[in-house]
Amino acid sequence: MNIDVLQKRIRLPKLREKVTSAEAAAEHVKDGMTVGMSGFTLAGCVKSVPHAIAKKAATRPLKISLLTGASLGNDVDSALTNAGVLARRSPFQTDRTLRNAINRGEIMYVDNHLSETGEQLRRQQVKPVDVAIIEAVSITESGEVIPTASVGNNEIFAAQANKVIIEVNLAYSLEMEGAHDIYCASHFPNASPIGVMSPRDRIGSIGIPVPPEKIVAIVITDEMDTPSQNLPPDAETAQIAGHLIDFFKNEIRHGRLTESLRPLQSGIGTIANAVMSGLQTGPFSHLTMYSEVLQDSTFELIDAGMMDFASATAITLSDQKSREVFGNFGRYKDHVVIRPQRISNHPEVIQRLGIITINTALEADIYGHVNSTHVMGTHMMNGIGGSGDFTHNAHTAVFVTKSVAKNGVISSIVPMVPHVDHTEHDVDILVTEVGLADLRGLAPRERAQTIINNCVEGEYKDMLKEYVREANLRGGQTPHVLEKALSWHQRLHETGSMKETAKAG
Repeated sequence: MNIDVLQKRIRLPKLREKVTSAEAAAEHVKDGMTVGMSGFTLAGCVKSVPHAIAKKAATRPLKISLLTGASLGNDVDSALTNAGVLARRSPFQTDRTLRNAINRGEIMYVDNHLSETGEQLRRQQVKPVDVAIIEAVSITESGEVIPTASVGNNEIFAAQANKVIIEVNLAYSLEMEGAHDIYCASHFPNASPIGVMSPRDRIGSIGIPVPPEKIVAIVITDEMDTPSQNLPPDAETAQIAGHLIDFFKNEIRHGRLTESLRPLQSGIGTIANAVMSGLQTGPFSHLTMYSEVLQDSTFELIDAGMMDFASATAITLSDQKSREVFGNFGRYKDHVVIRPQRISNHPEVIQRLGIITINTALEADIYGHVNSTHVMGTHMMNGIGGSGDFTHNAHTAVFVTKSVAKNGVISSIVPMVPHVDHTEHDVDILVTEVGLADLRGLAPRERAQTIINNCVEGEYKDMLKEYVREANLRGGQTPHVLEKALSWHQRLHETGSMKETAKAG
């Protein structure tokens, strides 16, 4: 490796002698350990050492508990799963191979609110991290580790681990130095308020403090993160965005919002990203974000001059947008900050800033309960992620979904969700391409009518009206026909469709 590059990337001289191969670094990971790896929604994921760990498992028994910030890219979860390395996994994932193993019961998956993993480690409520493996742009003269496209739980992993392995990734420009705000928050019994008063505020340092003696290996890599695979906006997501824009306009007319709205949060995925992108057609200006992930839509809004600043713990982009942003990061450096997820997802900060949250529902029921995680109530999709952190503490909590899935055989609005991630008490606004239901201040019976009238159409609307009519005859604050409440899911299981016509056929 070019000595000049090495000196620029590892500026503390005594650490240069720690440069080694991924295979040598993997030897520090032993059977039964808890390992903390950097990576948050595909961003800032370690790349070489995990694959070396998977290869190592082919020659000797090796089972680990793996903690991350969120989901990993670069086929890391898949490789570790196929190698039989994972005994436990937390707090979030999106890998198909891993998901299947979780649903077969082969890997114990702990689905956490993303603000809680670091807290549980600090409180010693879970087994501590033995080894931390962290991706970095560089290591400064003082030994601070500068992360790449995410911070996630890296600061708590590094603080707690006995051994730290660094992957220095040359694919990321040194321009990223200064984009991070690493604040190691105090905790009980000496916890103090977190001093973030606006998305722009910086309260920490540019890197993660890691004692040099903890660093046992440094591996040089040169590989970008796995790009997101979000689909482009379509007619239905444009309609969802249009309904939300109309809602915001009405809030502005009534003096509840201004043209800059409130700081925005958006969950990951195609629909949330497309809806955020659709805000470009609205009459908004000087927007800000305080989120966990910045997707393509964030940088589209910045480029359009509509968004002034965005704060998150990760930047997750499509291949083309990644080239644009990271290839010219200096252009965006004054518009973004990347924080630890304990700060980006902290309930205290979220509530203080008065954030408008936009997250995606897998399905919702007639009273506004939202299922974000479990297909048919049993099979894990990805996890709750940070949606709970933001929804419960939001100024206005919005959930978006298309009204139907799988070419119409599944309704996204059902009588009762078979798994609840977000209760009716936290859900303010529900939006489909059909329309928007404003649930604020409504009792359960009113919520049901509002959701059915505004968010559903066709056969499913008639079916829900009939269900509510029958349920109301039985009475109750939240009326249900218990023997029919999950009948739609049962019919889907038996016939392949939720529609009553499918049963008749």
